[in-house]
Amino acid sequence: MKATELRAKDAEGLNKELKELLRAHFSLRMQHATQQLTNNSQIRKVRRDIARVRTVLHEKATAV
Repeated sequence: MKATELRAKDAEGLNKELKELLRAHFSLRMQHATQQLTNNSQIRKVRRDIARVRTVLHEKATAV
């Protein structure tokens, strides 16, 4: 997911995206803990997506 795609969304859409990413991150962490996760790089990708969403939310909050 790119930051330009995120900037096109409104705050409500970003919050929804953030909740979905946090759920996905939790699921991946549980899979990793139980040795079921085969592709460990997914955790890193989700964490970076979460950071992107939070950054865009912060940009929108401070711009207003």
